[in-house]
Amino acid sequence: MIAAQEEAVRQFTDKIAALEAGPRRVGRLVAHEGGMLEVTGFDYPIGYGGSVRAADGRRIRAEIAGFRGSRAMMVPLESDAALRSGARVEPDAQANMAVVGDALLGRIIGPMGEPLDGMGPIIAHDRWPLAGKRENVLNRGRVTRTIDLGVRAINALLTAGHGQRIAVAAGSGVGKSVLIGQIIGFAEADVIVVGLIGERGREVSDFVETKMSGPMKARTVTVAVPADHSPILRLRAAFRATAIAEYFRKQGKKVLLIIDSLTRVAHAQREIGLALGEPPTMKGYPPSALALIPKLVERAGNDKESGGSITALYTVLADGDDLDDPVVDGARAIVDGHIILSRSMAEQGIFPAIDIGKSLSRVATDIISDEHRRAMANFRRIWSAYEENRDLLLMGAYREGSDANIDEAVARRPDLLAFIRQGPHERIDLDESVAELLQSFGT
Repeated sequence: MIAAQEEAVRQFTDKIAALEAGPRRVGRLVAHEGGMLEVTGFDYPIGYGGSVRAADGRRIRAEIAGFRGSRAMMVPLESDAALRSGARVEPDAQANMAVVGDALLGRIIGPMGEPLDGMGPIIAHDRWPLAGKRENVLNRGRVTRTIDLGVRAINALLTAGHGQRIAVAAGSGVGKSVLIGQIIGFAEADVIVVGLIGERGREVSDFVETKMSGPMKARTVTVAVPADHSPILRLRAAFRATAIAEYFRKQGKKVLLIIDSLTRVAHAQREIGLALGEPPTMKGYPPSALALIPKLVERAGNDKESGGSITALYTVLADGDDLDDPVVDGARAIVDGHIILSRSMAEQGIFPAIDIGKSLSRVATDIISDEHRRAMANFRRIWSAYEENRDLLLMGAYREGSDANIDEAVARRPDLLAFIRQGPHERIDLDESVAELLQSFGT
């Protein structure tokens, strides 16, 4: 009862604030074609929200995505609404703000901030812009401290730091979700924010039942939107998850942000861009879809003022295992490190199927000891010697004793794979991971 009263008070306060803001410009719907609404008299900037009065009396939320002459082009958040020409379009300033606060911890919400877990309304009074707050770039601190992600191969060979942005790239069915689940359960973080963007409904339910349990649930916020929702809702879910992470960073928290997947965020922007008439470029992506990637990724990082950080992991789907896909390439260029998962390793039953030779942490050398660095380089040297001569070895064309490096790589191949392999429920902390690396591959 108290929660319902507080929610009613919040809604009433929002209405009073809207009245105090002065007169509003109200538009009219004049066309609806290709999933886009054309509205006259709606003089607001791109990204501004509005609500369209449907024929059945409902208010359908929409967002300005562009302009055609003097008309605003809006994307409706519901694709099956009964809209008619001349419908009234009213501005909605609160649509561009995310409700944030400690009340979100342990909750599962939708792209508009609505609770999905059946645990009642979320009583939070703080607001944060969905698009983030523009800040001086010099307020972003360097990555100087390691973060324990609980996965031995990452901790020891791709050492990450607080505030780092990492892309996890792979084709379908090679263990991305399992690896992300391990990191969520094992990572060293005050708050975990998970954005499940464009996933199958079954996967969302599976995540809630298997990952959102135990003590980590109390420090996790999940924003979920299934694949059958409109593209603007998929975009909003990604922006909302990032906005929530930014809020907690401003409170001085160490935040782990996971967006699964960045590819589906780009797909959503591609749908909107093509509907607006943007020219398709590489693999059908319009310029706005590829420009969205750095816009989203650059919001993560360290905050010098609060001392908080957002360590972000973005999964990227490599269609057909093509690592030159525009989204994969764009993400890899902007992040501080990338983890490439190997289909051949997954087929051999090696999980996590991390291809160490193709994976990289750009901050690792700045945050680890010299001894650790030498052991890491030695592991990579042996790994690369085997991979570069794999075809020669498989054909039986190599004669033992011809090259000492290849002989060592063949002899130590089982040790390399054993170091990578880790059970899905097995946590190996940073210190233990480094100790094992030094013991087995130290120089």
